[in-house]
Amino acid sequence: MKVLIRVDASTEIGTGHVMRCLALAQVLQDEGGEAIFVLATHAPNLESRLKSEGMKVVHLDVEMGSIEDASETSALAHSCGCQWVVADGYHFLGECQRIIKDAGLSLLFIDDYGHAEHYYADFVLNQNVYAHEGFYQNREPYTKLLLGTKYALLRREFWQWQGWEREIPPVGRKILVTLGGADPDNVTIKVIQAFQEVTVEELEVVVVVGGSNPHYEKLLAAVEKSGVSIELRRNVTNMPELMAWADEAVAAGGSTNWELAFMGLPSLGIIVAQNQVEIIETLANQEIITSLGWHYHTNKESITKAIQATLESFQLRTKMSKKAKELVDGLGSIKVVKQLEF
Repeated sequence: MKVLIRVDASTEIGTGHVMRCLALAQVLQDEGGEAIFVLATHAPNLESRLKSEGMKVVHLDVEMGSIEDASETSALAHSCGCQWVVADGYHFLGECQRIIKDAGLSLLFIDDYGHAEHYYADFVLNQNVYAHEGFYQNREPYTKLLLGTKYALLRREFWQWQGWEREIPPVGRKILVTLGGADPDNVTIKVIQAFQEVTVEELEVVVVVGGSNPHYEKLLAAVEKSGVSIELRRNVTNMPELMAWADEAVAAGGSTNWELAFMGLPSLGIIVAQNQVEIIETLANQEIITSLGWHYHTNKESITKAIQATLESFQLRTKMSKKAKELVDGLGSIKVVKQLEF
């Protein structure tokens, strides 16, 4: 089975769309298939990651989401011998889907909030906790919906952690900070500064930043000035190990939440983009995470207070961990690929 994956990444777009598509590609690869990633943007670090996983990367010189984009994507799929196209991005609207379908191709469209005016795809996948059929009233009769966290796309490195049980210490001391692959507003530096006033003894912090983050030098300087034991890591490939090591996380509201949930890691969620609002609010309402709200409304003092309260409460961390693990079983990528194979 050969699949063309049309997806983009940049400082503005972030890296989440590519990383969740990578999870699908890994399942295809394990089953003897092949995935070809097609990008209209350049993200060198991310492309290196894809190539290191044995994925082919092709570039299109087109305006993202344009009619030309859809037409060239369709032509490329045919020339590469791909029957299936996977499209993931908010710039892909109904017309793009229609062009790909009219070219005689099968289409999986990965969506987050029903942004297209009409859906022509064979499958629409929305892996979010708030996903519901109401987003997709305007769809073709043949369009099937794959909705909810049972379809959460977790990459290969998480699969070996199936069945792992987290030990909850009486007081948490280890914190993982991960605010997306890009973090253009540099919310990470505010979180680093918030640790200055946390009074838990023997505190250890690992801050993960993506290759698309433009603020690395500033973050390095902030870490060096800090009186806390903070380690800054870039382009990490062992996220499950870090999530297993940590007692608590501070994370943005993207796809990382499904990884954190699978690992049962109690989390504080901070909104850094509009498309994260519903994820953070829904998870907070279900008492799976603690919401820190929008990053520009959140000050260092409130972040410090929330971090401290969670680290000191065994009961809260235990409840959050249990509820999180019930949300994601880690088999979503496999379930989605099985749908494509029929």
